[in-house]
Amino acid sequence: MTIVEQPPVRPEAARLLGRDAERDAIDRLLAETSAGRSGVLVVRGEAGIGKSALLQHARDSALSSGIRAESVVGVEAETQFAFAGLHQLCAPMLDPAETLPDPQRTALDVALGRQAGPAPDRFLVGLAVLNLLAEQGPMLCLVDDAQWLDLASAQVLAFVARRVQAERLILIFAVRDPHEDSPEPLAGLPELHLHGLRDADARALLSTAVSAPLDEGVRDRIIAEARGNPLALLELPTSVQLAGGFGLPGAVSVPRQIEDNFQRRSNSLPAQTRELLLVAASEPTGDAALLWRAADLLGIEREAAAPAESAGLLEIDTRVRFRHPLVRSAVYRAAAAPEHRRVHCALAAATDARTDPDRRAWHRAQSVLGTDEDAAADLERSADRALARGGFCAAAAFLRRATELTPDPARRARRALDAANAEHSAGAPEVALALLESVDEVRLDALHRARLALLRAQIAFHLTQGGEVPRMLLGAAQMLAPLDPSLARQTYLQAFDAATITGGSGDEAGLSEIAEAVRAAPAPTGAPGPADLLLSGLVAVHTKGFESGVPILRGALEAFREQAFTVDVVRTADAGTWLSLAARTSLALFEDELAIVLADRNVQQAREAGALATLPTALIVSAFTRIYTGELPHAAELADEAAAISQVSGAKPLNYAHTYLNAWRGIDADTAAPEHSRGIEATVSLCAMAVLHNGRGNYPKAQEAALRAAESYEPGIRGLALHELIEAATRAGDLESASCAMEELDVRAQASGTEWALGVAARSRALTSTGAKAEELYREAIERLRKCRMEVFLARTHLVFGEWLRREGRRGDAREELRTAHTRLSDMGAEPFAIRAARELGATGEHARKRTTHPGDTLTAQEQTIARLVATGATSREVGEQLFLSPRTIEAHLRNIFRKLGITSRRQLRELRLP
Repeated sequence: MTIVEQPPVRPEAARLLGRDAERDAIDRLLAETSAGRSGVLVVRGEAGIGKSALLQHARDSALSSGIRAESVVGVEAETQFAFAGLHQLCAPMLDPAETLPDPQRTALDVALGRQAGPAPDRFLVGLAVLNLLAEQGPMLCLVDDAQWLDLASAQVLAFVARRVQAERLILIFAVRDPHEDSPEPLAGLPELHLHGLRDADARALLSTAVSAPLDEGVRDRIIAEARGNPLALLELPTSVQLAGGFGLPGAVSVPRQIEDNFQRRSNSLPAQTRELLLVAASEPTGDAALLWRAADLLGIEREAAAPAESAGLLEIDTRVRFRHPLVRSAVYRAAAAPEHRRVHCALAAATDARTDPDRRAWHRAQSVLGTDEDAAADLERSADRALARGGFCAAAAFLRRATELTPDPARRARRALDAANAEHSAGAPEVALALLESVDEVRLDALHRARLALLRAQIAFHLTQGGEVPRMLLGAAQMLAPLDPSLARQTYLQAFDAATITGGSGDEAGLSEIAEAVRAAPAPTGAPGPADLLLSGLVAVHTKGFESGVPILRGALEAFREQAFTVDVVRTADAGTWLSLAARTSLALFEDELAIVLADRNVQQAREAGALATLPTALIVSAFTRIYTGELPHAAELADEAAAISQVSGAKPLNYAHTYLNAWRGIDADTAAPEHSRGIEATVSLCAMAVLHNGRGNYPKAQEAALRAAESYEPGIRGLALHELIEAATRAGDLESASCAMEELDVRAQASGTEWALGVAARSRALTSTGAKAEELYREAIERLRKCRMEVFLARTHLVFGEWLRREGRRGDAREELRTAHTRLSDMGAEPFAIRAARELGATGEHARKRTTHPGDTLTAQEQTIARLVATGATSREVGEQLFLSPRTIEAHLRNIFRKLGITSRRQLRELRLP
C-alpha cells in the first residue's frame, strides 16, 4: 500500500482552487464599477461545483474595494411566495425608496406588502428596483440559488439585469444545472459555466479535507467518484472508511451523493436535534425567533441545536443558516409525511396570523391529512392577497393546495378553475390548460362553466392565435350573455378583435357571424360606455354596412378620447386592449387626429400605469400612425422600444411594425407571407410588399400583394390596402381591378368625410381618370391632404401628380411637383418613393438635390429618442421613466449625444431641432 502525503493548502485558498480564470472574470466585472459602468454574470453549474465560493470571493473583493454588497438567496420552499427574493434584497434599502417617482414607489410598496393597492405590473416594480439600486451605487448584488427564486422576483431582477448600463451596478446570479431548473427570465444574459476541477487541483483540495495520509488507491477512487466537484471532495471523505473506498463510480450523481451524505450525518444525530433540523428546513425565512417558538411547542430543548452545529450542518444566531442548500433538502426529504405534518402544525401555531397570515396558512395547509375546508378557505384568502400584490404564481400555488383540501366537490371545481386562471395570468398557459382538464365541469354552475369556456379560449389565443379562437370566444360570450351581460359584451369585443387579428374565415367564426350574435344578445343596462359603443359600431358595420357604422364608431372614439383613464383602470388588460382597438378603428375611419390622439394616449397611459403587458401593442399602433405622419425615425424608435420591452418581459415579439417601416424605407427585409397565411402579421407583410413594390415601380407584384391585403378583417389596414391596390392596378394596366377597389374606397371616404379620407379618394380617382378631370382631382387631393396630418399621402400625391404632368408633356409643371415630392420623401426617409421621384425628375431634365445631412443622423435610434425627449425639456428622471432606464443611464447617453453633436448643454440640444 502506497501512502501519499499532499502538500498543505491554506483553508482560505482551498475553496477557489482551480478557479483562476473564473475569479479573474469576476474581478474584471468589479473593476467596471470604478470606470462608471455596470455588468451582469450568470454563473451556472451543478450543486457543489463552487458557485457559492465564487460569489463569496466577489463579495469579499467588493467590500475590500469599498463597494457595497447585498445578497439574495433563493429558497426552494419560497418559490411560490411572490416577491420573496426581492424583499431580501430591498429590505435594507427601503428608506431611500421614498425618493422614487410616485408610480414606482407605489408599485414597489404594494409588491413588498408595505401598502395595499392594485396588483402592480412587475416590470414597473423592476424600474423601481433599478432606480433604487442605482441610487446606492457602486453596488454588487449577489443572487445565490437563483433557480429557486420566486418567478416575480426572477423576472424583476432579470429586467434590472438587462437595463443596467451606467449605474455602477454589478449583478451576479448563481444557478444550478441542469438548465431546466433555472428561471427562464435569466436566459440570454452573459454566462460563466463551472466545470469540475482538474485532477491536480482536485488532489490539492482533497488534502484539505483529509488530514491523515491517504492510500493512493483510495485517493484515486475519491477523485474519480467526485468528478472534480469541490463540495464532493470536501464532504464525501468524512462519511467513508478511507481504507476501503466507497461505491462504484458513476452509480449515483454527485449532488445526490452529497445529499445522501448530509442525510446520513443528520440521521446519526439525537432525535430532538433531527426534529429541530426538520423545523429549520421547513421554515425557510431563517427567523430564529420563529424557530424557537415552534421548537417550544414541540418540546425541543435549546441544547438540541449543539450537535447539529458541531456537525457543521447549520448555524443559529439571529438567523438560521444551513451549511449548504443540499442540507435543507436532505433533511426535509429524509423525514416521513407524519413528521412533516407535525412540524408544519407547530410552525403554523408559532406564526403570527396578523403579521404573516399567508405563511401561517401555508404551514397549516401542509399539516392537514385529507381535506379541511377551514384550511382551504385560509389559502383562498392568501391567494386573494397574493393577487393584490401581482403574485399570480403564489395565488396559483395557494389555490392548487386549497383545491386539494376542499371537501365539497362543487367548491373544489371552482377553486381549480380559479387556480387555472391564476396560472394563465402568471404566464403559464400550458399549466393552466392542464388544470382545466382536471376541473369537474358537472360540478360547476352555469356562470363558472361559461368562465371556463372563456379561459379556454383565452389560453388558446395566447398559445396559437389560431383561427378557431374567435368561435371559442363567441361560444363563451353566448354562454355568458344571460348570466353576466357586461362580461359577455367584453367577450364579444374580444371575439371581434381576435377575428381581425387571426383572420378567421370559412368555417370559423367571422365578423358578420359575431355581429349577428351580438344583435341577438341582451342590450347593456344603463348608459353605454366607450367599449359598448365600439362594439355597437362594429356590429353596425358588419350588419348594415360601413357607412351605417361610422357615426356610432365615431361616437365611440370621441368617448374614448374624453374618458379619464385612471392608473387602476389602465392596469387592467381590457382597458389597454380597447384603447388600442379604438386607435386602430380610427385609422379605418381615416380619422387622422383621433388616431394620433388615441394612439399617443394609449402609450402615455400604459407608461404611467407601468402596464408593460399592453405597452408593446400600444407602441406598435403609435408607430403606424407616425409612419403615416411621415415621422419615420420616430416610428422606428417606437417599434424598437416595443421589441425591447417584449424581449425583457418574455412576451411574443411583435415584428410587423418593423416589417411595414422597412418597406417605406426601402430596406430589403423578408416581407413575404405564405400563400395561405392569415392574421395581422401576414396582412401587414402583404401591405408592406405592396408599399415596397409601388415605391420601386414594380406594379404587378404590388397589385398581387395589395389584393390579398385588401381581404383583411383588420379595420385599420383594409382601407389603406385599397389605396395601394388602386395605384398598383392602374399602373399595371388593370383598370377593372382599380375600378372595383375605387368603388369600395369611395364608399368609405364618403362615409368618413374627413380631409384625409376625401383626399385619398380624390388621389385614387385621379389615377383612374384622364385629361382635365384627372388634374382637377389631383389638385383637390393635394388641397385636402394639406389639411390633415398624414404627410406621406400628401408627398406621394405630389409624386403621382408630377408623373402624370410629365407624361402630359408639361415638364415645367412636373418639375415643381416632383421637386416637392422628392424633398418631402427624402426628408422623411421614404427611400423607394424618393428614388422614384428623383428618377422622374431626371426625366424632366433636372437632377434631384442630395439630402442635406443633419447632425442628428450620427445618433443611434435610442440616442435620437433621448435627445428628442430632452429637447422638449424633460428631465433625465422623466426620460428614464418613459424609456425604462435609470437617470444615470440617461446621463451617460447624453454625454455621448453631446460629444457626437459637438454641443455642451441641453439648451443647445433644443436649438438643433432634431428631425
